Amino acid sequence: MTKFDFKDLILFENEDYIVINKPPHVATINERTADKSVSILRMAKEYSFDAQVGHRLDKETSGALAIAKNPEAYRHLAMQFEHREVTKRYHAVANGLHDFDSISVFLPISPLKDGTAVKIDRQKGKAAETVFFTLKAFRRHTLVECIPITGRMHQIRIHLQCLKAPIVCDPTYGGANVLLSTLKRDYKLKQETEERPIMQRVALHAFSLSFRLMNGETIKVEAPYPKDFAVLVKLLEKNS
Repeated sequence: MTKFDFKDLILFENEDYIVINKPPHVATINERTADKSVSILRMAKEYSFDAQVGHRLDKETSGALAIAKNPEAYRHLAMQFEHREVTKRYHAVANGLHDFDSISVFLPISPLKDGTAVKIDRQKGKAAETVFFTLKAFRRHTLVECIPITGRMHQIRIHLQCLKAPIVCDPTYGGANVLLSTLKRDYKLKQETEERPIMQRVALHAFSLSFRLMNGETIKVEAPYPKDFAVLVKLLEKNS
């Protein structure tokens, strides 16, 4: 596990809030594991005593994450989430070519019994809505902007699967890996070596977050792509 300096992750900070660019493979809150590995919440509390995370990103997902520094700020943000006044924009690399022009998926979701994944459940599921836009189409993949209206677990991932556009490197929801050999026409793999996927995690990044500060001012914070996501997009651009 790479040790991060929390200060290096900060994109925005005032007396009430911190917005960080969460690295991939780091849990948002403390996990129930014996080794008590690093979490964003633990790092945030070391940095600011009263810190509370305003929402969660999956462990594999990178990007903009808001943290409240005091109970008032936390309540203020929680109310905005409750009233759906926070705008979150995610970028995902999806398998296949797609032309999404503000397409909305409104399909209810319920968790599977073991809690590790979700399914579309029209009878018992909770309402879930996501809006999708195509940002860029490559040869066999699409860079998609995803705006979740609700905040259900794995919502973007399963809604993209419903559009037959599963996210790259997301086997849970049918997303295939991207191999350099499939992008580069003259790619030669060394003998006796197994090719590794370009992306080692679900290709999903929380690109921006907009919410109101305590003084009523609305801020929008954008999180630059982490290295793995940037490399994938660059290779797709180069080879499309």
